[in-house]
Amino acid sequence: QVHLEESGGGSVQAGGSLRVSCTASGNIASIYCMGWFRQFPGKEREKVAINGVDGKVWFAESVKGRFTISEDNAQNTLYLEMDSLKPEDTAVYYCAASNTKICNGGNCACYEYNSWGQGIQVTVSS
Repeated sequence: QVHLEESGGGSVQAGGSLRVSCTASGNIASIYCMGWFRQFPGKEREKVAINGVDGKVWFAESVKGRFTISEDNAQNTLYLEMDSLKPEDTAVYYCAASNTKICNGGNCACYEYNSWGQGIQVTVSS
């Protein structure tokens, strides 16, 4: 069992920056991947940034070059630094963790995220 707790977020004007944090507790050793998802009103949750198996990172095209994902293993914390924010980044952001991976040859990835934080609001005004 993994528990995730988000913090940070809030409101900022377009062009500004925010950071959201996610602290993990519980069976941390079982985690292969962690990442951030977001959900717009009336839409399905979408993947934003992933810190995958062996530290491979992935970003959605819409945030590439603006968002950075990092982790502090000593604090069991995952960060999402969001720069050059746009009004269309306004959403509820969720931290997620996966304890399952699928490997194809030497490449492994997580496809199912089974631990989720409670979500945190990020609002960008124009």
